[in-house]
Amino acid sequence: MAVQRRLLTAKWQHLAMLNYEIAPECLAPFLPRGTELDFFQGKTYVSVVGFQFLNTRIFGIPIPWHCNFEEVNLRFYVRRHSHGTTRRGVCFIKELVPRVAIAKIANWIYNENYQAVAMQHQVDRDANTAPHVSYGWKQQQRWQGLTLTAQNALQLPAPDSIEEFIAEHYWGYTPQRDGGTVEYEVQHPPWKIWPATNADLNCDVASLYGAPFVKPLRHLASAFLAEGSSISVSTPSKIC
Repeated sequence: MAVQRRLLTAKWQHLAMLNYEIAPECLAPFLPRGTELDFFQGKTYVSVVGFQFLNTRIFGIPIPWHCNFEEVNLRFYVRRHSHGTTRRGVCFIKELVPRVAIAKIANWIYNENYQAVAMQHQVDRDANTAPHVSYGWKQQQRWQGLTLTAQNALQLPAPDSIEEFIAEHYWGYTPQRDGGTVEYEVQHPPWKIWPATNADLNCDVASLYGAPFVKPLRHLASAFLAEGSSISVSTPSKIC
């Protein structure tokens, strides 16, 4: 098996993960060839994830004014059988970033659905209070976004929990214009998490993600805040 070259390094920090149950047929049009949906206790999920991208480098080189920024994405979970093992990964419906160049480069390299919009975030955290985070973006001339307040109890996800299922996916899969699929690896240590006491998504889901996601994103199944870590992302390789 070929060794994949590291393309991107960064630190992902304060990952607010809002998770929703969704019918498998809603995800079928987005499923990359060569993968199958990944289930947790017989159910499929999507997540709206907001986080900070810090100290970003491409092939080890920092890009001026594009090292630190927010991202918010809608993703779902897949798996692929390869060389006798099962690779558990994510696929993205849409990814929001605040810089046009970031969106163009990511769309060019991975063929993912990045969109550049005005963005902002806030993290309130000290030694005596639970973290509170918000990630916002400007859509249809108004600010929309997500918020999460966490318990002050940082810990690794419990084994076989939904939190472990959501956080422990280390591959990415993206459909290509020719109908094929590329795969890339995301390396990072297991993340500690803060369970959420409150989480809310306030946005026009239909215009941002499409009508099939309106009903599922009304009913939050779980939410947590992941501490994050340094990460590395490999160059994509075509699998089919």
